[in-house]
Amino acid sequence: MALKKNSDGRGFIQQRYVLSSMGFMALAIGYVQRFCLSLAITEMAEQSHHTVHQNANLGTVCPSSRSFGNTTHFKKEMEFDWDEKTQGLVLSSFFWGYVVTQMPGGMLADTYGGKATLGLGMLFSSIGTIITPVVARSYGPEALIVLRLIIGLAQGPLYPAMSRLLASWVPVEERGRLGSLVFAGAQVGNVASMQLGGFLMRYTNSWTSVFYAFGVFGIFWLMFWFVLIYNHPNRHPFISQKEKQYLNRVINTVDPEDGKLSIPWKSIATSGPVWGLIIVQIGHDWGLFTIITDLPKYMKSVLKFSVVENGLLSGLPYIVMWLVAMGSGFIVDSMLSSQYFTVTCIRKTFVTIASVGPALGIVAASYSGCDKVLAVASFTIGMGLMGTFVPSLKVNALDLSPNFAGTLMAIVGTIGCLSGVIAPYIVGIMVPNSSMEEWRDVFWLSAAILIATNLLFLQYGSGNVQPWNEKANRQYKSSDINNENNTTSILKPL
Repeated sequence: MALKKNSDGRGFIQQRYVLSSMGFMALAIGYVQRFCLSLAITEMAEQSHHTVHQNANLGTVCPSSRSFGNTTHFKKEMEFDWDEKTQGLVLSSFFWGYVVTQMPGGMLADTYGGKATLGLGMLFSSIGTIITPVVARSYGPEALIVLRLIIGLAQGPLYPAMSRLLASWVPVEERGRLGSLVFAGAQVGNVASMQLGGFLMRYTNSWTSVFYAFGVFGIFWLMFWFVLIYNHPNRHPFISQKEKQYLNRVINTVDPEDGKLSIPWKSIATSGPVWGLIIVQIGHDWGLFTIITDLPKYMKSVLKFSVVENGLLSGLPYIVMWLVAMGSGFIVDSMLSSQYFTVTCIRKTFVTIASVGPALGIVAASYSGCDKVLAVASFTIGMGLMGTFVPSLKVNALDLSPNFAGTLMAIVGTIGCLSGVIAPYIVGIMVPNSSMEEWRDVFWLSAAILIATNLLFLQYGSGNVQPWNEKANRQYKSSDINNENNTTSILKPL
């Protein structure tokens, strides 16, 4: 239906909504493939090499119970004998590759467009996910670390490429709700990796099922991506004239396939708002990746949840996060439409909620003791409030520079996701016995980083388009006027 047009040339479905829906699926699939190992590893290898409930030296570990449901708990022989340090390396190895390809991915997206950049990355990620069980069983943890690194390399361009596509397709007045739709796909992916992953492992009685199911689904989605998505409204063969004219008038970005712009590296490197965004991204990623990667381990090793309970309850924070993200997206657009608030004020307000809320929630959870209901509620409310980062932090790169959104998102993501490389490994070192006291220190550290980085963003962050982006528009417009053969400038109404 998205490809049809009626007699007056007006599309039945606005193509920017098709892009946003497919982008939502891209983020969801990417995060499922990224983090399904976090839950699966709890059924692959022992979470602790100590069998204790209370020990003066090792700390507190809650007794097994049936607080949620009537699941029978029993000792299960794990397939792999990996200690906590090895598991930390396996879980963090994805981010080693993820850091490396964000910059090249962003530059490719700004130069040639995000469609192929994102699509090819997701192809390799899906294939890598499918072969994960074979690699783990046949070649051991070292080979699994290498494979996860490759999957990270494949997913590095995901955010930069998606940001460049959104910069060409989504007006600022719709950026809150459509940006929330797209980037909230990450939360849906987290929920699916936890909850659906838990059910798959429980009812197939195999941890391998999550990798096969999520990998195949990624391949299926790609078939639609390459047919439906185009880099710019002017390139889309099925878009209505009305939508194309509207987008060209209000967005005012350069078509990346024209390849006429050079990236203003010096201006970006000396931009205070860019550094404010980088710093708050570091804090956000530290808090988010710590919870995504290690919450299932905390719930199993300390709170003693079964795999089904673990999958269901570990996913609750991301359900709330998704709901908050979608709701706050509409609130942001309404605030912009009212013209009572500046873009900068709105971005800073919602980033602050996304930092302080999780910080308070995870600390409260660490003092909940063995009260599973209180612990889950604290995690859920605290991490749910992180959803406000979607219509604020995640779209801020588009605010600062629509023309270089891919490169800018790549810079921010590359530096920010160093947290993903470091955090799981640091956690593995800090919780050798997986006791409640050790995990409390982990959550306090995350809370401190979240709040400190937010304070710096309040000082240096901005929601205004930067001068070096507008200079690129002027260069493109001049080049277009001088080119007699080019009769379709994106800076002119069609």
